[in-house]
Amino acid sequence: MAISLYDVSVSNYVQTLGAVSHFLEKSAKHFREHGTDPNELVGVRLYPDMLPFRYQIQAVVHHSVSALAALKTGTFTPASSHPQHDYAELQAHVQEAQATLQKVTPDEVNGQEAVEVNFQVGPNTLRFTGADFILSFSLPNFHFHATTAYDILRSKGAPLGKRDYMGRVRLKR
Repeated sequence: MAISLYDVSVSNYVQTLGAVSHFLEKSAKHFREHGTDPNELVGVRLYPDMLPFRYQIQAVVHHSVSALAALKTGTFTPASSHPQHDYAELQAHVQEAQATLQKVTPDEVNGQEAVEVNFQVGPNTLRFTGADFILSFSLPNFHFHATTAYDILRSKGAPLGKRDYMGRVRLKR
């Protein structure tokens, strides 16, 4: 059985966005129970030269929803703004992205493997096929930022484990 671009992109985005939503909620509950306002976490960084938790969550959304949009438009650019979302707004942002992607159909994605997608950053353009853009750029970035957000919460004491990161796995029916 062949695997489709939809299977490797949308299915993975939705699974991980569900996990991110879950670990955001679990962490918020933990921090509130221990007298910490979750909003204190949005500016936390793993290392001084890394971008903060807020950005990591925004990038998870950007590298999923906007990446799929790039298959249609042919262009992907870095996010043009980074709103100062609080923790609850970040949670809502992830849930909205998950809901958006759950509406995407296989017909909207499959067949886009060979389209040209240009990643435009400043004066530079990186040219990809749709499949290479998703597999070698979008998904690695998406998982990097999801993992970094998880790691920030974990480093601050959130009781998270691998199952919290993995989300709902897709079992054989």
